[in-house]
Amino acid sequence: MTAAADDVRHNLAAQRARLVAACRAAGRPDDAAALLAVSKTHPADAVRAAYAAGQRAFGENRVQELAAKAQELADLPGLQWHVIGSLQTNKVRDLLAVPGLALVHSLDRSKLADELQRECARQGRTLDVLLQVHATDESTKHGCPPEQAAALLDHVRARCPALAVVGLMAMGPLAGDPAPTFAAVAALRDRLRAATGLPLPTLSLGMSGDLEPAVAAGSTMVRIGTAVFGARG
Repeated sequence: MTAAADDVRHNLAAQRARLVAACRAAGRPDDAAALLAVSKTHPADAVRAAYAAGQRAFGENRVQELAAKAQELADLPGLQWHVIGSLQTNKVRDLLAVPGLALVHSLDRSKLADELQRECARQGRTLDVLLQVHATDESTKHGCPPEQAAALLDHVRARCPALAVVGLMAMGPLAGDPAPTFAAVAALRDRLRAATGLPLPTLSLGMSGDLEPAVAAGSTMVRIGTAVFGARG
C-alpha cells in the first residue's frame, strides 16, 4: 500500500477508536454511532484505501463528483454512498443513477421531495432520506427551519410514498458550544417521533471537530472527513 493509503488506514482506526470512546463516555453501546467517511474532494484512491481498511459507507457533496467516483470504484462490492450536500432538483436523475446510493441526508424542501418521488417512481425504487434541519442561524448552512420540519415530514408521508424518512441531519455551529444545537435537533426528532409514530432511528450529527458532543446528544452517524482523509484535496 502507498504511504497515503497507510495514513488513511491509520486515521480510520484512530477515528473508530475515538467514536467507541465517545459512545462509552455517553453511556451508549460501542456501536451506537456509525462512522460515515466523507470523501468529498478526495480521489477515488483514498476511498479504495478506506475500503481496504473495512470502511463501506462514504459521503459526498456533489452529484457529479459522486457519479464519477462511483463509476471508477464500481469493482468494489458493497460500497454505500451517502449524499450529504445541498441537492438541486436538476441533479436528481443523475443521483438516482448512481449504484450503491444508500441515503440522502439533505432533503430540506417539498420541491426536492417531489422530484425525488417522481424519479423513484419512474425507476420503480424506494429511497431512504433524512430531513436536513437548519439548526443554527448561520447563512452559510442549508436546511429546513426546525419549525417547518413537521410540515415537510407530513408532505413526504402524504405525497411521496417512494421516500422513507428515517431521521434527521444537522450541522453544528461554526463557533461555540455545539451541544445545545445537537440537543435541540435530538429533541425535535423525539417530537416528530411522538407526532407520527415513525421510528426515525437515524440522527446524522457531528463531524471531525465535534464528534463527542454529537454522540453525547444521541447521534447515530458522524460524518468524518478531514480526520480520516486529511485536508481537502
